[in-house]
Amino acid sequence: MNANLVDMPLGIHGVSGIEPGSIPTDRMLNVTANHPAVAERLQSQPGTLAAAHETLESFLSGRGSNYARSLSAPVSARRACSRLSPYLAWGLMSLREVVHATEDSDLAKRSRSAFVSRLHWRCHFIQKLESEPEIEHRCFNPAYESLRGDPDEPRLRAWREWRTGYPFVDACIRSLQQTGWINFRMRAMLVSFAAYDLWLDWRSFRDFLACQFIDYEPGIHISQIQMQSGTTGINTPRMYNPIKQGHDHDPKGAFVRRWVPELAQVPDLFIHEPWKLSPIERSAINFREGVDYPVRVVDHTEAIRFARSKISEVRNDPSHRRQAARVFDRHGSRRKASDRMSQKQYRERRVGGADAVRFDAPRIREDNQLSLFD
Repeated sequence: MNANLVDMPLGIHGVSGIEPGSIPTDRMLNVTANHPAVAERLQSQPGTLAAAHETLESFLSGRGSNYARSLSAPVSARRACSRLSPYLAWGLMSLREVVHATEDSDLAKRSRSAFVSRLHWRCHFIQKLESEPEIEHRCFNPAYESLRGDPDEPRLRAWREWRTGYPFVDACIRSLQQTGWINFRMRAMLVSFAAYDLWLDWRSFRDFLACQFIDYEPGIHISQIQMQSGTTGINTPRMYNPIKQGHDHDPKGAFVRRWVPELAQVPDLFIHEPWKLSPIERSAINFREGVDYPVRVVDHTEAIRFARSKISEVRNDPSHRRQAARVFDRHGSRRKASDRMSQKQYRERRVGGADAVRFDAPRIREDNQLSLFD
């Protein structure tokens, strides 16, 4: 920050051997204002400096009052989250500007603390890609490189085209494709479902998701997808149950009914599990499973049992521990325990010995509460 400014370059030279060509127009890319998704995004979150400052002001002066309590559910999060991520990603405002404005605001203490913490995590994850660019194409921990193999294309298409048979998952994908934004917990659930339930390699859906997010930030995107796919080796794998997530964060099915209208007549009790409707109940609402809405592409319980066994096999391999120590040295958080001991002591406690709790023993949790930026 205090370094002297460098002289302005006289010119910028392109890569030799590559013809620059013409810049494609919006019509060539089919992103005109007539496109439904484009129209939705222009209306909900315009890409202007004025809109960026209005978004920051509305968050700090009112919308963010329930931030800490409302950021997990897709409906409440749309209003309660800052929605500043596109403006930060595209450079319309700086992180320093947001932090200073937040610290000077009257935002509730709990919400302010939670929000600033996530801004710090934002920098942490961006730094991962900057310090090791290779993670864009390979796993943090090489022990996972051959874990999943070639993707199952029918499963990948079902997930990408919101035909998984799990209403909450399909609703999140549809909402994301239409609006370009969805809250962090739902992003994590979508990746978890693809990586664990469908057993897809993270590289098979990395670019698809990147193209959906209006707040796409490579460092965050790559780091988070790998973390949620369980390929870092230093994070406890988090396997989300899409049924439980639906009941927890959309108990009345309002979000599902908006984005999956073919389930509009399904009672609240079965909105997240329509396959449990009895023949009489299906007839009463004229619902035909596999016709009006897809049959589940996988059984969640069986899929997670398989994923756990495969992850555990890798984590029990001695080479995994060695690679995990390397990953932690380079990318692990140094907060809390590391403030009270040397990095070497902290690494030894994290990787081996009686206190090893993360990437030594293959502990795998489901639906663990996240504490990251949103």
